[in-house]
Amino acid sequence: MSADEQWFHRRGALGRDGWESVVDERTPGWEHTGLRVGVLGDGEALELAETGVERIVVPLAGSFTVQHTEGGEVSETVLAGRASVFHGPTDVLYLSAASTAVLRGSGRVAVASSPTGAVHPTRLIRAEETPVELRGAGRSSRQVHNFGTPDALDAERLIVCEVVTPAENWSSYPPHKHDQHVPGRESRLEEIYYFEAAPTRAGGAAAAEGDAFGLFATYSSDAGDIDISAMVRTGDIALVPYGFHGPAVAAPGYDLYYLNVMAGPDRERAWLITDDPAHAWVRDSWTGQDIDPRLPYRAEGER
Repeated sequence: MSADEQWFHRRGALGRDGWESVVDERTPGWEHTGLRVGVLGDGEALELAETGVERIVVPLAGSFTVQHTEGGEVSETVLAGRASVFHGPTDVLYLSAASTAVLRGSGRVAVASSPTGAVHPTRLIRAEETPVELRGAGRSSRQVHNFGTPDALDAERLIVCEVVTPAENWSSYPPHKHDQHVPGRESRLEEIYYFEAAPTRAGGAAAAEGDAFGLFATYSSDAGDIDISAMVRTGDIALVPYGFHGPAVAAPGYDLYYLNVMAGPDRERAWLITDDPAHAWVRDSWTGQDIDPRLPYRAEGER
């Protein structure tokens, strides 16, 4: 298996047990993070049967009901969802590591996870509670939904956010890494990128499913060799065990989305990064530039 084949997977290539894609401890070279992506129709269900895993349920398109059980007590939570990942934040549900769950609904759903024995309380985060960050400036503008970051959520290891990049913009830029433990400066985190792409909400034409695309790259650091240079489409997954990653580029005519799932072996739950020194200067170039006026993307009908 080549490095490219080990760390980059096309839609459905990791399908298992009724899920379109599964990343977990059975994935070669993987240890700290997990991701399941499922497609449900009316009357269908997907099960999360294991404990010892903290999870965040993220509707990608559609609405879902989560029946979750902890200590013999059964609860049900409705996630209002959204039309697509390009229609603003969504309700998400953090499930404690002592919970099992069954998902029902209609649409596409992602479940981010990390193994742990520590139990933090199950929590519903409504769309309107989600911290929305407009990061970068100019053609490096992007929108970040920070529902699963340390400032927003009490969790043990899991760090989750999602990023929307308008057509022609760059994100995950400058390229950066988090593969060494340097107290106060850099943390060790595995990272999963799950991608979606679609004709831009700012006036895109109809396109056949799978035509919309972006670009994504990784390259090696002292921690290990990696090389991904790929056209990414809806459902594709990149695994970043180490190395510099970025940029993620939205092609003209197409908006790009990715869900980031991170966790690692450090005791502190923190996202601390080191920019590639060759490109770190780019951050200073944003000074004086405005945020892209197409942002923020909200639900349809909102202003």
